[in-house]
Amino acid sequence: MSDSNTTAAGESEQTDAPAGGSHTVPETGDLVIDAALADLASADSQDLDAQIAAGEQVQRTLQSRLADLGG
Repeated sequence: MSDSNTTAAGESEQTDAPAGGSHTVPETGDLVIDAALADLASADSQDLDAQIAAGEQVQRTLQSRLADLGG
């Protein structure tokens, strides 16, 4: 996860969040999306397969919700 910092010149730079730092999970108000985002945030940062699986689940959830809006 990256945080954005502003330099003295007003330029934005990306810095990596510290390993093991607390992750703030955004809340959307949609229980299903919030649960998928929480699963993604809680995926073991040392397990690439777990991160990929959680990311793919979030993608499927978001696609499903967007398809519902297209009605």
